[in-house]
Amino acid sequence: MQKLFSAALGFGLLTVATVSAQDKPTGSRAMSLNDCIQTALEHNLSLQVERINPDIAHSNLRIAYAGWDPNFSSSFNNSFRQQPGNVDEFGRAIPGTSSETDFVSAGLNGQLPTGLGYSIQANVSDTLFESAFIDPITGLPISFGSDNANGAVQVTMNQPLLRGFLIDNTRLNIKLSRNDLKNSELRLVWQIMNTVFQVEQAYYDLIAAEETVKVQEKAVELAERLLTENRKRVEVGAMAPLDEKQAESQFAGARASLLRAQGNLARTQNLLKNFLSDEYLQWQNVRINATEVLRALPIAFSRQDSWHKAMTLRPDLQQQRLTLQNQGILVKFNKNQVLPQLDVVGSFGYSAGGRGIGYSGVFDQVSRQDNPIWSVGGRFSIPIGNRVARNNLKIARAREEQQVIGLKQFEQDIMVAVENGVTTAQINLQQVDATRQQREFAEAALEAEEKKLENGKSTSFFVLQLQRDLTSARSQEIQSLSEYNKAVSSLSLLEGGILQAREISLEADE
Repeated sequence: MQKLFSAALGFGLLTVATVSAQDKPTGSRAMSLNDCIQTALEHNLSLQVERINPDIAHSNLRIAYAGWDPNFSSSFNNSFRQQPGNVDEFGRAIPGTSSETDFVSAGLNGQLPTGLGYSIQANVSDTLFESAFIDPITGLPISFGSDNANGAVQVTMNQPLLRGFLIDNTRLNIKLSRNDLKNSELRLVWQIMNTVFQVEQAYYDLIAAEETVKVQEKAVELAERLLTENRKRVEVGAMAPLDEKQAESQFAGARASLLRAQGNLARTQNLLKNFLSDEYLQWQNVRINATEVLRALPIAFSRQDSWHKAMTLRPDLQQQRLTLQNQGILVKFNKNQVLPQLDVVGSFGYSAGGRGIGYSGVFDQVSRQDNPIWSVGGRFSIPIGNRVARNNLKIARAREEQQVIGLKQFEQDIMVAVENGVTTAQINLQQVDATRQQREFAEAALEAEEKKLENGKSTSFFVLQLQRDLTSARSQEIQSLSEYNKAVSSLSLLEGGILQAREISLEADE
């Protein structure tokens, strides 16, 4: 996957080819679908949570690289020791002694990306020794002393040749952390795609709910008009009172259906607002008016093309492949751990020391490289049986096999879902045409029956029935248009191309 994100992902990285919506909406607000998508990409709470994960993954990657950070250490020590004088069994004086030592050391150690371990150590010490006793003959105090300084600078290296040569814990953690960073970026892309999908679904439901309210309002209008006309006919004796009651029942039923449609519209509004906002209170009194209409734009559906897109574009499938790649890295690591420990070790440096030379003398000798020291050798070790490493390798290979099968199952599930999505969209497109014809026929039938009623050749019962049929046909047409657009949106998500369809680009922060 081409790198889409830098360490930090800001809201400005998401661009949509639309006019940006207002930040703090108030009152009634007309919004297109692209307006809603733009607002959701800026304010959706689930998306804001997911945006943080790449930052966390990037920090974890930096932590993994810390295995190669060198470690500096230093120490200073001052010690003093005094021992009083004494007399031995022959009456000879044993002098008293005192010594004071200053010791200073500094070192740098770490590991290179090749697995080479290194240690650079420097130390210097200066010991002041004094001894004093009383001369048994003269009775006078006698003392003597010395000043000894020593030091060394040494570099020690350890290079694995088998276990730890191609991969070790640090390189393992780095490889896994890199893939985890890619994984977090893919999860973010998938969350963006799902956010766009949710907004599209809610927006099409909103249009359908608004249109359904209009249909129910028209049904109330038709029922009220028929009720008024029937009352007039009853008053002049041209119609039985039963026809008036039937019209009243139809009118009451139409009003109840209108109230249900208005309630559904309010719920649909709230659902869409939840996707758009991170401060819901700012939207509580806002009425979103959809500026778009439901259309059925024919699309040339192809299962093969849709399968190819899904296998190429879907971030969740790429996540599964990364998970399998991580397991392959673990297999490689555990395979390396089965090998014996065979290391080349060596050291070189310079030492210095002498009586009365002091610190400066030590530094001079080291700088002149008077006393070189070096060593070279090897180290070999292997646990007898090596059960831990061998069984860890078996477990890693078994899990890799599981994940290969799991990936195949996931790809197959995607193919089935895509094929179902194509079939659903195709059928829904056909339903759009069928419900359109049904609505046109219902309109023509009602118009003809109303003319027959005016001429006294029909009854209000048939007109009422045809009014209900027309309302149902209109509702079904709206529903089929909504379902078709939602099916196309769902197929676009299943293919992994929903962002391209909406001209949404994800750009890295240069």
